[in-house]
Amino acid sequence: MSDLNVESALEAILMVVDEPVSSVLLAQVLETPTEQIVAALEKLSAEYNNQSRGFELREVAGGWRFYTRAEWAPFVEKFVLDGQQARLTQAALETLSVVAYRQPVSRARISAVRGVNVDAVMKTLVSRGLVEEAGTEYESGAILYRTTSYFLERLGLRSIEELPALAPFLPDVDVIDDLFDSFSS
Repeated sequence: MSDLNVESALEAILMVVDEPVSSVLLAQVLETPTEQIVAALEKLSAEYNNQSRGFELREVAGGWRFYTRAEWAPFVEKFVLDGQQARLTQAALETLSVVAYRQPVSRARISAVRGVNVDAVMKTLVSRGLVEEAGTEYESGAILYRTTSYFLERLGLRSIEELPALAPFLPDVDVIDDLFDSFSS
């Protein structure tokens, strides 16, 4: 593999890692001698430093990884925190409602109520701190979820008991009966 290709391959790999990767592992993956990998990593690191990029390539904890350059950290922090303020999707709001009103509740039960797979949405809600694990279901061993104190804080509630009743928002039973009658005719 040419030096240019090794550098490009290293950049591609290091772009997706979430922890430092050893030069030995990189050499194995790229089927290139470790000495060539180390030289390429050091060259890339020097280039990024000379160009004053917003990131740097560092060797830490026995491996290599991209890091935000210290002077740009406040902007990255602001971006990440502002991202937490982003609005929830309709799917996330619906899922969060099911958790709030049925807690503690399993993913399977949430999926059954919503009629769709909620795995990705649940990960989003957990990562945003709105939902957390609340133990396991005795019969199935499924993980149960509940809303967090952050959820209550964001909604301005002291406790989950302050959630509004759902009954006023549900259709009248007569309307549902009429619908069923029209389908059966």
